[in-house]
Amino acid sequence: MTLLALLLSLMLERGLTHLLHLRELRWLDGYVDWSGRLIGQRTGHWLKLAAAAFVLFPVVPVALVSEALGSQLLGLPQLAFAVVVLLFSFGPRDLKDEVDDYLAALKCGDEAGASGRAMELLESDAVGRGAGRRIAVEEAIFVQANNRLFGVIFWFMVLGPAGAWLFRISDLMRRRAAFEVSRRAQPPAELDYSDALSWVHGALGWVPARLTAMSYALAGSFEDAVGSWRLAVDQASHGLLDRTEDLLARVGAGSLQASLTRVPADELDVATARGAWRIVSRALWVWLAVIAALILAGSIA
Repeated sequence: MTLLALLLSLMLERGLTHLLHLRELRWLDGYVDWSGRLIGQRTGHWLKLAAAAFVLFPVVPVALVSEALGSQLLGLPQLAFAVVVLLFSFGPRDLKDEVDDYLAALKCGDEAGASGRAMELLESDAVGRGAGRRIAVEEAIFVQANNRLFGVIFWFMVLGPAGAWLFRISDLMRRRAAFEVSRRAQPPAELDYSDALSWVHGALGWVPARLTAMSYALAGSFEDAVGSWRLAVDQASHGLLDRTEDLLARVGAGSLQASLTRVPADELDVATARGAWRIVSRALWVWLAVIAALILAGSIA
């Protein structure tokens, strides 16, 4: 029922876009702020361990419910629970809707609207190496696809509903902590709570990001993507999460490069964003095909 839960949640997400604001989980902001105050000025490995513990705490109820449901009533309650958890784990906003809104603003010549939509996509933490809005949006689509979709799917396949929820909680908590740091405008410490939460999310995202990058290569120009992968390794950033995001941005851009060579300059903004989403959607089909094959192979064995 794992694949069925995954397919149902992906289909329902497209039909329930008017309810996606519920995935913002604003109640978690207070929890993040409280845990940050509780940790105080701790540093080093103890800070990372404390951050990991605080990320795990909201996941425990989901794990307990999933375990309690088990295979009761032919597994239907477990299936329904998995679908609900996945629906709340994807996001917090729908990436395709954001890309569509950005494209619509570009086509209408609404520069202010396009810039606003671009900021929503960037979420202030996608790579955005300063090469302009078009490149920043392209990178954001490839990076956020791992945060909102592929990382959730990977951990769902590994640990079930609790795994999907774990990845979403780690992402939401590190975003809130980063927002608080920027809001206070305080000089960064050597390692603060925000850095520790980014490290936890980066650790959870390390494997799915590499699988996602591989699927980008399969979904687009494989040779260009592999070349970009080598470049990302040679010019790796310092932070764990930064290295992961840089890899996703470079490989995604490389996989798309060949399809943009004959696009007129005045159409590049639209073609790049649309092409980036096309690579992401193809990569999603690659993931679903591989998951289906693995489940089938496991059932035969």
